[in-house]
Formats: sequence, structure tokens, C-alpha cells
Amino acid sequence: MPFSQHEITLEKLAYGGEAMGRLQDGRAVFVPFGLPGETVRIQLTQEKQNFARGEILEILKPSADRITPKCKHFTQCGGCHYQNLPYEKQLLAKADILRDQLQRIGKIENPPVQPTVASPEQWNYRNHIQFHLTNDGKIGFINSRGYSTLPIEECHLPEASIENFWRELQFESKMNLERASLRSGADDDLMLILESDTEETPELEIEADISIVHIYDEHPIVIAGSNHLTIQILGKDFHVSAPSFFQVNTKMAEKMVQHLQTQLPITNQPITLLDLYCGVGLFSKFFASKYAKVIGIESSESANEDFAINLDEFDNVELYEGAAEEILPALAPQLTEPIHMIVDPPRAGIDKFALDAILQINPQVIAYVSCDPSTFARDAARLIKGGYTLQNVTPFDLFPQTYHIESISIFTR
Repeated sequence: MPFSQHEITLEKLAYGGEAMGRLQDGRAVFVPFGLPGETVRIQLTQEKQNFARGEILEILKPSADRITPKCKHFTQCGGCHYQNLPYEKQLLAKADILRDQLQRIGKIENPPVQPTVASPEQWNYRNHIQFHLTNDGKIGFINSRGYSTLPIEECHLPEASIENFWRELQFESKMNLERASLRSGADDDLMLILESDTEETPELEIEADISIVHIYDEHPIVIAGSNHLTIQILGKDFHVSAPSFFQVNTKMAEKMVQHLQTQLPITNQPITLLDLYCGVGLFSKFFASKYAKVIGIESSESANEDFAINLDEFDNVELYEGAAEEILPALAPQLTEPIHMIVDPPRAGIDKFALDAILQINPQVIAYVSCDPSTFARDAARLIKGGYTLQNVTPFDLFPQTYHIESISIFTR
């Protein structure tokens, strides 16, 4: 049965890169690549009892804000969502969406959301780009419908060193590769990371002077060059191994560190900083000299090895390898007041048992670094119910042209 067509007016942008309107029967309908205020003719692609999804067949009345996208793949590629919207309007939309998530999911009235901190670079800001392969070995991205790889000829998001190189990547068809990533470090050093689900090392012919690492089952094998890159943040060097996570927008990572430096109330009294989901030590490295003690908790083996290297100069730093929900409850009884905490969880947010342990530890201040407004809103509600006050929420635009919203929020008890 073919899905029906409708003429609707789009009302607002929703989290996830879609615009929301209403069908004649009152159901919300979510449409990618539309803008608020536009009248559009859509065809439904999915129908549920209380909402639907659709795609635009024709824009009958465009928004006054609509601009021409920079990339020819826009709307076919799943990577960007807002190239049709001026950058200042993207920043406003992200603050509005974050506010809306906190109100709807977190049931927080008048959440203290600040203006979005703009990225110095609206284009060519990514130090890490992940490609998928088509069946005949061409590199591309997952398409906007999310089910196949779209071969690409241009992309305006990677940093210059990646942008100048990625077209040289050529793979044979059916190479057993899940993904191929390019990462750039200090001095335009490049690393090619090949991920596959078999042990067999892919054969490649690359003339360039770059590092190549093959990852199978989380174990990195160096094919050429080095097993890590150095990334510089505010004059400090970070050792980042191939499998380790690091913020993809270097200049915005600096702005996040500077924001935390102004937000965490560091006094002369001895305070312990708990750095949860600490990664390679981005935050710990800037705060270790200011706190009596820093305790990092991280589950990734490679990130732990990087953390140990990056924090080697400090004697007051401890590191626990494992899941926060397993380590925190055991650690809680040993901790003495006062405690400050930075949490930077993955998209799924803070595990329930980890959050229970946080409330038991009862830090004076919690700085919550979030990359997903909906799971953050859920966790914020639980922290508030546990006796915390949400002081401020600052969105950081680490991902211009896309719907992704990073934020840092300060809770005090």
C-alpha cells in the first residue's frame, strides 16, 4: 500500500535533524531537510499511532531563512542536516532544541540554557572522518535514509590535511573493511585507521607518508608509521592512539576546557576531582595541578594507556580501568569530602547504577559534558530529584551543519 501525500506547514526543528509539522488528524510528522515556517508537500515514509515520518516532494513556500547548501550531496548524504540554514540560525536552533528536550524529557521548567558557543570554523573543522565503503570499494558515507553507502566526490567538514588527502584512498572491492577513518594531528600528521571483522590485514598501496593502523576486535596492528597521533590543545600535547576517542573539533575542545576552567570553583582547600569517562585525559590534564587529587575512570583499554602517558608528569593522579557503574560503587566508601566531578559519558548517558553511586558520593559540583540532549535531559532530572540544582547549560557547536549538540552543564548541591 503506497503511503499518502499531504500538504503541511512545518513548525519547528526537532532533535535529530528533522522539522516537525502536523497532519490533519493532529499527529506530529517529522520531515528531514525542511525548515520552520515552510509549506511543503510530503509523502509519508512511516506511520505510527501517534506520529509519522515523511519526505519532502515539493517546497510550496520556502522559509525566508533558506540558503543554498554548499555541498552537492546535501539531502542524499546522512552526514549534514543544516546546510540549508545560515550558521547564526543553526546556533539559535540548537539552543532551542536543547531547551525543549530539558523541558519535555527532563520536566525542567525554564532550564538555564545559555547561547550556543559558535565554532570558529563552520567548515573543515573535523580532525577525524569515518568513511564506509561501497561494494565496489568506493569511499562514501551512510546515505540520509540510513541503509546504504553513498559514494562521495566532495565533503566540506574535514580539516585541510584530511581534505587534501582523502581522494587518494582507493580500495579494491569486497575488502572486508567495516570502516576506514582518517585522523589528523599536530603538524598535519595523518593516520589511516582500517576497521574490519577479520584478523587478516588488508593489503594497501599508499605512497604518502602517513601512519596506517588496522583494528580488529579492538586490537590495533600498525601497518605503517606510528600507533598514535599527537593532538595539541591550548599548548598541551595529547598522545591519542588509533582506537581512542578524542573530540573531533580541536578548537571547540579548547573552548570546552576554558569554559570548565571558569565554571569549576577551585579553592585552596584540598579537593578531589573525579573525572568519569575520562578518555585520554583531556580534562584531567588541565586540572591535575589545581586539585589535591584527580581520579580518572575509563573503560577503554587504549584510552587508559593514553591517559597514563598524558598524565605522567603528575603524582596526584589515579586511574581505574573499567565501567563507571562497576567502579564507582566500590570507590564511594573510600572517598572523603569534598569532591568535584566531571562526567563525559557516551550518547547513552550515565548508567543508572553509576548515577546512584554519584548521588551516594554526593559531589559539591558536577560538570556534565553531554553529546546527546535527550539522555542528558533524563540524567538531569535524576540529579535534580537527588538534590542538585542545575546552575547553567551551555551548548557548544562542535558539529556545525549537523544536528549534533554538545553541552556542558553545571550542577551544585
